[in-house]
Amino acid sequence: MAIGSNIPRSCLRSKRLPLHSLRAVGLVIAIGLALAVSTARPDAAVPPPAHPAGGPRFSVSFDSGVRREPLTGRIFVFITRRDQPEPRLQYAGLAATIPFFGVDVNALSAGARAVIDVQTPGYPIATPHDLQPGNYTIQALANVYTRFPRADGYTIWAHADRGEGQQFTLSPGNLVSEPTRVRIDPGRAQTFALKLTRSIAELPAPVDTPFVKHVRIQSALLSKFWGVPVFLGAVVLLPKDYDPQSDQRYPAVYVQGHYSLAAPLHFNPAAAPETRTERDARLGVTNRESDFEFTQAWLRGDAPRMVAVTFQHPTPFYDDSYAVNSANNGPYGDAIMTELIPHLETQFHLISDGHARFLIGGSTGGWEALALQIYHPDAFNGAWALYPDPVDFHRFQLGDMYTDISAFVTQRNAWISSEIPAQRTSDGNTVATMREESRLEAALGTHGRSGEQFNARDAAYGPVLQDGYPGEMWDKRTGLIDRDVIAYMRDHNFDLRAYLEGAWPSIGASLVGKIHVDVGDDDDYFLNLACYRLQSFLDATTNPSAHAVFEYGRPLMPHGWQAHPTLDYLREMAARVSRDAEQ
Repeated sequence: MAIGSNIPRSCLRSKRLPLHSLRAVGLVIAIGLALAVSTARPDAAVPPPAHPAGGPRFSVSFDSGVRREPLTGRIFVFITRRDQPEPRLQYAGLAATIPFFGVDVNALSAGARAVIDVQTPGYPIATPHDLQPGNYTIQALANVYTRFPRADGYTIWAHADRGEGQQFTLSPGNLVSEPTRVRIDPGRAQTFALKLTRSIAELPAPVDTPFVKHVRIQSALLSKFWGVPVFLGAVVLLPKDYDPQSDQRYPAVYVQGHYSLAAPLHFNPAAAPETRTERDARLGVTNRESDFEFTQAWLRGDAPRMVAVTFQHPTPFYDDSYAVNSANNGPYGDAIMTELIPHLETQFHLISDGHARFLIGGSTGGWEALALQIYHPDAFNGAWALYPDPVDFHRFQLGDMYTDISAFVTQRNAWISSEIPAQRTSDGNTVATMREESRLEAALGTHGRSGEQFNARDAAYGPVLQDGYPGEMWDKRTGLIDRDVIAYMRDHNFDLRAYLEGAWPSIGASLVGKIHVDVGDDDDYFLNLACYRLQSFLDATTNPSAHAVFEYGRPLMPHGWQAHPTLDYLREMAARVSRDAEQ
């Protein structure tokens, strides 16, 4: 299978036209704005806000005793009013993080200084000049990049995962300074010198138990693509009374999701019974059973005798490859299907046939479960895609990538525009906007190297630009949507609904009854909107009919909602194995 194309390319799909005249007026205005910004270089910096001269300045360096070779990567300064935990560990992502600022460094030598000042963008405040006067604890961190001489002819620098799942504040080998207490007065010229004095230690190796095993293999396909050794991993949950010496073979459920060393399906022997309050809170969000209930059923042998497996496949751009072949990430889909799964089937006595392989996952894992099923329709016997990432680019969360001009704002008419939310509470309050989430990614890294969700999709779905880095769906500073990038993603089959629509005559017969989608009607990230469109298509299929199952739950069900306990899904999978084995 060629990199960047998951399946034979289907016919082009038509674009949806604007539906409202006011929207059309807004598009004309937005086009004018887009033309104005498009004349600038794509990587030109947005002019910083006007500030008085001076202000806080942070100078970061390291000695040769800490690192001998020059450092290429991104240097951050974290700023907090709290002493504990150390500032880097107070980084908390989009909605709850402390202020931080970041700057790229290229071959920074020992003793040289990287400078973060009022020109340096950050998040959640724009620049250090926007800090309030007061006492703070500050800390510097260097996210160290690795040189990748890729097989496609591009050489790029990005962060090589070290077993932490692309959590840059915890990544072994990254450099940190000691936390320092200072007083900052943004109205005065101040320079704070920080020295990177230690390297984050290696993580302890995961420990196997009678029920949980950890697997790590070097991928020949991915190592060839990246030009350095690349590894795939898995965490395996074995059924009660599993006997490695027996001839018994087991069905497998492949649990998709973000990088984790935890056991699949929330199996946790240390889990305690829920209190009444905890139970009420859980049932207000999801029908999934508690960790304790699931674990006890598995330990008693009340669960179907299956093997559950989670994949570990971080890339230099994200903690997860989306389990597909990608121009930027390389042949992860092929590596999972032809290297990792066969290895697991041999090692753990799994049935090596599509009728006994199943997929389940939530959010990013929900998209992956669905994508693996439809890209490999005969290799799996059913996918349970729970609250999946956008499965139709007409509803890429809330916006429409095919007709919108901006990912940040909806232009109502010549005078009125509104910010597009990226995340909401189930009762409708905005948690963060698309502009805010994009600002976070721009502060975390350039060239698609933020390690966050939007850039993850850019790397998984997008083309490679002339500099070797991913083409982005929209400019993370201006919000301008890149039509060429969106067309590439559609034409390479990453819009799952569009792909299914074009390919149904050839693959539909292999997907009958295999697609199951659960998503709350008030999903935090508006993921239900794309699922409605996918259901609309699948419900209308004929020759054959898809017999797909979609469940949305009662009102106010948020991200993380699933229709049934996980054990019920496993029982349905086991019943399908028995049924198909008899046919």
